[in-house]
Amino acid sequence: MQLKFCLDFEKPIAELEAQLASLRSQAGASDPDGQLGMEDEIRRLEAKVHKFLDTTYASLSPWQKCQVARHPDRPHARRYVDSLLTDIVPLSGDRLFSEDTALIAGLGRFDGTAVAFLGQEKGEGMEGRIRHNFGMLRPEGYRKAQRIMDLAERFRLPVLAFVDTPGAYPGVGAEERGQAEAIARTIEKSLRLKVPMISVVIGEGGSGGAIALATANRVNMLEHAIYSVISPEGCASILWRSAEKIRDAADALGLTAKVLLDLRVVDRVITEPIGGAHRNPEAVLRTTHEAIASDLRDLSSLSSEQVVSGRRARFLQFGDGIA
Repeated sequence: MQLKFCLDFEKPIAELEAQLASLRSQAGASDPDGQLGMEDEIRRLEAKVHKFLDTTYASLSPWQKCQVARHPDRPHARRYVDSLLTDIVPLSGDRLFSEDTALIAGLGRFDGTAVAFLGQEKGEGMEGRIRHNFGMLRPEGYRKAQRIMDLAERFRLPVLAFVDTPGAYPGVGAEERGQAEAIARTIEKSLRLKVPMISVVIGEGGSGGAIALATANRVNMLEHAIYSVISPEGCASILWRSAEKIRDAADALGLTAKVLLDLRVVDRVITEPIGGAHRNPEAVLRTTHEAIASDLRDLSSLSSEQVVSGRRARFLQFGDGIA
């Protein structure tokens, strides 16, 4: 697969894929005798690309993981909602100020089960990214999330949340309208929610902007996603006052899926296809579907009291056993 956009460490792979594409086009135009030799060469080059991808993505540094999590071709929340749910009814507005297009929300069915959904949407292309504010919610977005949770609780619907944000929007208007209060109220609402809530970190899980939608009974995280209290850029600017320390910041933050699974901050790491979700979106949608289905089965038999107490216990155990 040739990508429209390639990361710095993917460039050697992109060069091999370009050679492969050229060979395939030549093989289609060559005579039958010549095709046989070219097919052998194509198979050899395919194996080389696969091995290169496997080796590269098996040893990504934390900063490289950040780059993959932010890849513009990586599937966003809208793709997950449209692929995993049916009978979708989108809902808009916070009933207080306005609509926040950085959060898509509504009702739908997952494998026939009625659910409510929340998704931080970054948008596609520059126009889409601007329209969705790059996935950075304003206070009205978090208050819309609270409204959807209230609706889910009223009708006994599980809540599915897709987390993908660099953080909450830091603009003056957002602060004037109570950004910190809106995030805190959303976390409080999540902790008290009497129906199961399942969150999936599909790209970036940035700061309180992410945890507002990840205060769930089960938190799944894609293999090459990131989840952290602050971005590496923000961390480097605060601790070292230098953008050159961005890689050191990424290392120190412990923001990768494996580290967070070991710390029990997330409950499951969803394996991505070789080369990341941006190379094979359909494969990662299937594995995400399986993870959510498994969690829904586990949580469906719990009483409201067990749902709430289990969620609270999950967060209260953070830090246990850490020296």
